[in-house]
Amino acid sequence: MSHGFETLAIHAGQEPEARTGAVIPPIYQTSTYAQDAVGAPRQGYEYSRSGNPTRDALQECLAALEGGQVGLAFASGLAAEDTVLRGVCAPGDHVVIPDDAYGGTYRLFARVAQRWGLAYTPAKVSDPDAVRAAIRPGSTKIVWIETPTNPLLGIADIAALATVAHDAGALLVVDNTFASPYLQQPLALGADVVVHSTTKYVGGHSDVVGGALVVADPDLGDELRYHQNAMGAINGPFDAWLTLRGIKTLGVRMDRHCDNAERIASYLESHPKVAQVLYPGLPSHPGHEVAAKQMRRFGGMISFRATGGEEHAVEICNRARLFVLAESLGGVESLIEHPGRMTHASAAGSPLEVPADLVRLSVGIETVEDLLADLEQALG
Repeated sequence: MSHGFETLAIHAGQEPEARTGAVIPPIYQTSTYAQDAVGAPRQGYEYSRSGNPTRDALQECLAALEGGQVGLAFASGLAAEDTVLRGVCAPGDHVVIPDDAYGGTYRLFARVAQRWGLAYTPAKVSDPDAVRAAIRPGSTKIVWIETPTNPLLGIADIAALATVAHDAGALLVVDNTFASPYLQQPLALGADVVVHSTTKYVGGHSDVVGGALVVADPDLGDELRYHQNAMGAINGPFDAWLTLRGIKTLGVRMDRHCDNAERIASYLESHPKVAQVLYPGLPSHPGHEVAAKQMRRFGGMISFRATGGEEHAVEICNRARLFVLAESLGGVESLIEHPGRMTHASAAGSPLEVPADLVRLSVGIETVEDLLADLEQALG
């Protein structure tokens, strides 16, 4: 029997505990496990880097929510990204990345993976022809996309780019952090690997850092599971438990995030001190039609450009009160930040440098009238 998203979020990988009937998976806070005999670990558990029942529950739930075969949980989103890069690529290989990527992802490619011998080319992922042109036949192993992108909210056509990648013998990796599995399921559209910073919408409460990979092919899943264990960047059992707790309300939270973001995007679009609003739910957004085709709704992230330039953008961030000035995103509370000086500072001077007048909002689930009032006073 197939179940709906909210049912899977609450039950997948989370059957009542066998010994006591506890309805919530226990936190197996242990580093090692007693074995029944030499070479006979009980239920396959021998050491918690290699396997832990709490982490396994999270991994099973993540796989179910993304419609994948294998889910893997990590200590952070970047740990998940590093694992897929080293699990799939070798020195001398090449990856196409977005020309509007998360600053931490860019830093991983430019200052870590490149020193290891992995080349990369930024491309406009909203343009399949630009991605195709960036591919190096024979050496491109991954086409890496975000959709929506961070922080310019660009939209990539996942199905079209899956065809582009597969025609070149490459994998399509989709960072689904901004959308969450509730709003978008890339594997169903042809992607090979989904990446999440579970710190964000999946966890949803700004109280735990984590990352995840979900894959469609069991053989690729086995390879990445091997690297997960060999590289060791796993999350602890309490972190896994907190992430599972957050997942249970993902659907209802995302609906409120979207409700609030739609109201705020419309307000900003008509404000005289806002030069441009970047939100895929607006018909004015160039990726609106593609987003409507592949997303359930349009998410809780909004970026906008201030009419007064960089200093005005910084002033807006500093004047906000209910919107907390902070990095990260996807929690129940609303956040505001200046990407050029904060989350994307590492991309300064590169092809991925973001506009200096850009402000990014992570719209929370507060009363929307209170959020609108805060923006009104912050805009000045």
